Amino acid sequence: MKQDIFQAIADPTRRAILTLIAIQALTPNAMAEKFDMSRQAVSKHIKVLQECGLIKPEQSGREIYYHFNPKKMKEFDNWLAQFRTMWETKFNQLDKVLSTIKKQKK
Repeated sequence: MKQDIFQAIADPTRRAILTLIAIQALTPNAMAEKFDMSRQAVSKHIKVLQECGLIKPEQSGREIYYHFNPKKMKEFDNWLAQFRTMWETKFNQLDKVLSTIKKQKK
């Protein structure tokens, strides 16, 4: 079953895993050491992240290292961009209002 990127990043543990492997590729055991949970629990999170394409496995000898997939995160960023423009416009309008109020108080 293909996982949805929004469901994947909704979980704080999965976001933490993404942050970790964005810095350095890690094995499931190395990831499990960073959290207060079993390796099996971490593996379930890895599975969700892999199914939605946010991480990619790479076999190195007997170990599997998981790498962050920035291309998939770019898709998410592109989706967010439509809202970013709207937010910036609203914040600029708010800045103007606050500036006007501040000038009136002087």
